[in-house]
Amino acid sequence: MADTEGTTFLAPGEPVDLDNCAREPIHVPGSIQPRGVFLAVTEPDLVVRHASENVPEILGHAVADVLGHPLERVLGADAAGAIEHHVRTWGNLRARNPVLVTVGGVELDVVLHRILSGESTLLIVELEPASGPRPFSFPNTYQAVRGAVEQLNHAHDLAQLYEITAREVRALTGFDRVMIYRFDDEYNGEVVAEARRPDLNPFLGLHYPASDIPPQARALYEQSWVRLISDVGYTPARIVPGLDEETGLPLDLTHSILRSVSPIHIEYLGNMGVAASMSISLLRDGRLWGLIACHHYSGPHDPPYGVRAAAEFLGSSLSLRLVARVEEDELEARVRAAQTLTVLLSAGRDHDRALASTLVGRTSVLDLVPAQGAVVCADGVVDHVGRVPADPTALLAWVAEQDAEVVVRDALPEQEPALAAHVPEVAGLLALRLPDGQSVVWLRHEAVHNVDWGGDPHNKAIATREGDDVRLSPRKSFAAWRETVRGRSEPWTEREVRSAEELRARLLEVLLERSRLQVRAAETVQRSLLPATVPDPEGWSVHARYEPAAGGRVGGDWYDALELPDGRLAVVVGDVAGHGLSAAAAMGQLRNALRAYLLRGDSPAQTLASLDHVVRWTMPFEMATVVVALVDLAAGEVELSVAGHPRPLLLSPGGSAELLELPVDRPLGAGTGEPPTTTLTLPPGGGLVLYSDGLVDSRQTSLRAGLRRLRAQFDGSDGRPVDIDEVLRECRDPASVDDVTLLLLCRDADQ
Repeated sequence: MADTEGTTFLAPGEPVDLDNCAREPIHVPGSIQPRGVFLAVTEPDLVVRHASENVPEILGHAVADVLGHPLERVLGADAAGAIEHHVRTWGNLRARNPVLVTVGGVELDVVLHRILSGESTLLIVELEPASGPRPFSFPNTYQAVRGAVEQLNHAHDLAQLYEITAREVRALTGFDRVMIYRFDDEYNGEVVAEARRPDLNPFLGLHYPASDIPPQARALYEQSWVRLISDVGYTPARIVPGLDEETGLPLDLTHSILRSVSPIHIEYLGNMGVAASMSISLLRDGRLWGLIACHHYSGPHDPPYGVRAAAEFLGSSLSLRLVARVEEDELEARVRAAQTLTVLLSAGRDHDRALASTLVGRTSVLDLVPAQGAVVCADGVVDHVGRVPADPTALLAWVAEQDAEVVVRDALPEQEPALAAHVPEVAGLLALRLPDGQSVVWLRHEAVHNVDWGGDPHNKAIATREGDDVRLSPRKSFAAWRETVRGRSEPWTEREVRSAEELRARLLEVLLERSRLQVRAAETVQRSLLPATVPDPEGWSVHARYEPAAGGRVGGDWYDALELPDGRLAVVVGDVAGHGLSAAAAMGQLRNALRAYLLRGDSPAQTLASLDHVVRWTMPFEMATVVVALVDLAAGEVELSVAGHPRPLLLSPGGSAELLELPVDRPLGAGTGEPPTTTLTLPPGGGLVLYSDGLVDSRQTSLRAGLRRLRAQFDGSDGRPVDIDEVLRECRDPASVDDVTLLLLCRDADQ
């Protein structure tokens, strides 16, 4: 048999211990607590199909005289008639319990609900003696707790809510100890409020491991809100017959008020010295967040159904008040977060400041999500606020490699040991991964704290010998045990993660806006630095084109063509690594410096050596490639030097195109200091093609294929003019993410 989540339960009769108790089918125990009688009755004829074996003690009939007989014969005409009328009148039976009947001169509370049995249903009839004073009934339940509810409504915080509930439930039910027990995200429990008999040791503040209440028990608490064990030492009364004739399975007692409980739990309570117990579920959005746990030590304790109903009502009121309080806190937090977001994003739209710096300013990301420090990497700038690692490089690289857009860690040494080695002071992080390696990272340091457990949670079992077998049993020691937790940060709450996610969504808009502005600025810089016109020397033609990358992303490509004072013509194509305004600005510096060296009369090799020196000393984080050619227009002699750039294409008068075989120095910023020089002569009808790598190399086109495509545009031209725009259209990959530059220098054939 399996539950709704597919967990396989233990087979009937299989021994239960702490190794397998999470698989114990506690909703089908096959027995009840004998404080009342259990009957399962067919509908609509109301014939008893199942009965608990303690029927003789309470109803005075032998089990054999009950099974197969009408309910009227078992309970009498008046009692059976009252139940039948109730069943026909009300649809939701559980909401209308109990029914008061008299059987054999004894008043009984009858609690009704239905369960499925094959294609039909069975009416479950549970009868408890209504002994003792009975000031409570369903209609006046609210009156019993109205004062407590009014106190809850005037409570100022959660601690006060818990304290009021514990005190009022104890006054209502008479238990020796009443605790408010709250679960964390892993279902470890903490006693957050307590009302107790003065001579009892306090449990307030103690924690209990999640294994004390296994998952299937928590599931039952979410469906059946009150569970009473009036006598921990009870002997279970079996249900006869044990299997339903329609299904062949034990009856589902999920909603039974008499359901027998796990022997492991009974042993657990006995080890605590508890003689009677009651629990009331506390729910939030249908999910168990805590319990009202009631313990009695002086002997059995059996509060009547009306008292239990009133206590359940009080628990429901606490749950509703808790939800209201949480929603109030959430609303206040959302308002504060929205205000902080507005300030941050308003500052982020100040394009005169680096985005990273605006996010760590007077109002910073730490005001949105509390932490010891934060690092922001945006638009090529890294800035921080608070206590952060001296070198965040490894941290930012790790964030950039993550698949998730929002990354949460609260035990970094355990979860990411390799990263933790680089940031030993950090125990938790909340990171937003943004495009192009940008990120926002909150950092929390280790939060060393002590947890006081009700017994050692790591040694929660003892060995008990049963004949020749040894089984695991619940621990006997519940003495307070302190655990020091290290290597963890304060956990990131759902609210904090949501605030971070909202910031990420809004930052994407800011980044897009800034990117568009930077593209426009970079394009303006780029266009202003390119020659407005190119020289038109007699007997020669010069054509040049520049196109930004797809999406208008301006890069560091440039071309230049200028006549020098000595009559020679200089042609240049260069490429600064990167995109955007910084690449365009670097390109502008190199272009102007190169012009200055050429106008001074330097050779191409001398020019590149000087440029390499400039880059090394003034632009240490930049890298660029350049090809420079000086042309004697009268003789056609060309002096060439190349630094890391693609080799030019040499056009012959006969219409063939070949890559020049020439030595190439390393890129600027990493050059040898002595760039090689190549000389050649361009005959009439010949030419040179200078270009950037974006024309011949892309993600979808290999360099070899790109060069073949470029050569094909000039092969066979036989001196005929070549349309440079057509060359660009035919050679450029539309999916390329790089900008493109092409310069064509040709000597007239009739010169």
